[in-house]
Amino acid sequence: MATPTGTQSPGAPAGAAATAGRGAAAGTSGPKAARVALVGVHGFGTHHLRNLQRLQAAGAVELVAVADPQPPAGSVPASARVYPGLDELLSATTSLDLVIVATPIQTHAPLALAALRTDADLYLEKPPVASLADFNRLCDAAAASGRSVQIGFQSLGSHALQEIENLVAAGTLGTLQGISATGRWVRDRAYYKRSLWAGKRSINGVDVVDGVATNPLAHAVATALRIAGARTTADVASVETELYRANDIESDDTSVIRIRTASGLPITCALTICASESVEPYVTLQGSAGTAVFHYTEDRLTVTTASGTTEETYGREDLTGNLLSHRNSGSPLISPLPDSGAFMLVLEAVRTAPLPAVIGEAHVRWEGDGDAAHAVVIDIEAALERAGREHATFSELGLPWATSAPCTFSVPAS
Repeated sequence: MATPTGTQSPGAPAGAAATAGRGAAAGTSGPKAARVALVGVHGFGTHHLRNLQRLQAAGAVELVAVADPQPPAGSVPASARVYPGLDELLSATTSLDLVIVATPIQTHAPLALAALRTDADLYLEKPPVASLADFNRLCDAAAASGRSVQIGFQSLGSHALQEIENLVAAGTLGTLQGISATGRWVRDRAYYKRSLWAGKRSINGVDVVDGVATNPLAHAVATALRIAGARTTADVASVETELYRANDIESDDTSVIRIRTASGLPITCALTICASESVEPYVTLQGSAGTAVFHYTEDRLTVTTASGTTEETYGREDLTGNLLSHRNSGSPLISPLPDSGAFMLVLEAVRTAPLPAVIGEAHVRWEGDGDAAHAVVIDIEAALERAGREHATFSELGLPWATSAPCTFSVPAS
């Protein structure tokens, strides 16, 4: 996330022949550099800026314009025009091939819809939008436009996911019994002061949904869903939430999300940004004959069976590069918009759930001073492990601070 400013096809998508040839210069062997606009150059937008500079050096893209109400200082190529907003950019810029949106959550829907009214494809940072209704509108707009939309769940580009699929198919882990996602990070007071939308459920009636499962550790949820084969809304049977907060914010910072796929597989996401120290998050496959633990930020996979334990680190495909390949040759998108449907059901369950329950002061300690101080839920590490292992919520585990109860979301009929 930056601060201001169809189901994946197994082969080439409809119109791929035209897409593959778009931008190819006559008499050349490769496609012409894609003309790109970046919306949002701060926060996670700085990652996109660096990546676009790499791709531009390789001749794959030309960054022609950026939009941000807080103009960047010295980090944008001289060839790129700078505008205060997307409307101004689009009014002054023609023949764009790709628009990348890396802005606050509540701006995703209007900016994405505006981008889809052009002839450009779209890369939209996660979470796609802040409500299921906006997601459905965006899917309809994308289908009507014929444009391709990639969602920025970067962990889905990991080559380890194919190895996990192979392990499950081969029966190496036995019968897959469940999947858990465990995330324990540290976020201090400054984290919530960095922007007006940080830690908010809404601003002036506009949905934001900046909770632990929907933004900072959203990749944990999305990766667990992908491993379970839950991509679209039709792949999810139920979602339960149990949301808490130790910080003085609107949204949740410590939560359990329990999902059951259409095939009956349980997925439990136990997440906090109130840990004593940050640890790389991981997704665990629980099988009758073994386990696999995937540290998705490191692309590291550890497999344990009766034969022993193996560990390997894999490569990762860049999602912007994947979208360019999709445009040029029809390669399947790694994270197409409709495949965020399962994640959006989780976000909607969080959005419509009761306000997060406050974790009592007796169960929270503060470490650090001033804006560097951060809340620590006492013994949260053990609680997260138990929740994932037992597929139980905090209240079901009988934790003394867990005064809430699981809230069942009514999954819309597909």
